Amino acid sequence: VQLVESGGGLVQPGGSLRLSCATSGFTFSNYRMSWYRQAPGKERELVAIILIAGITNYADSVKGRFTISRDNAKNTVFLQMNSLKPEDTAVYYCNARSPISSVQYWGQGTQVTVSS
Repeated sequence: VQLVESGGGLVQPGGSLRLSCATSGFTFSNYRMSWYRQAPGKERELVAIILIAGITNYADSVKGRFTISRDNAKNTVFLQMNSLKPEDTAVYYCNARSPISSVQYWGQGTQVTVSS
């Protein structure tokens, strides 16, 4: 099983980034996909989730700015991040979770830094 995040980097406040998580080794379309983030000295937090049926939910701190989407044909989940703020700075992780068992997988993370 592999989850490989990409698209992180340094961006100025107000800017945008698009994260991608390419997956393999499991039946992507049968898994809930999420993005988490962890800032230095803080616990990992859920940013956004997209269910198998495409229903989405977001942390209050990113609602209206971030959009999660999935492409089942490419086994990839995306996170479009707009109007970025310094407090969005964190390592962003991709997560796959089975809705019928405790099985879950994590990516290695990608750094997002929002700074002028």
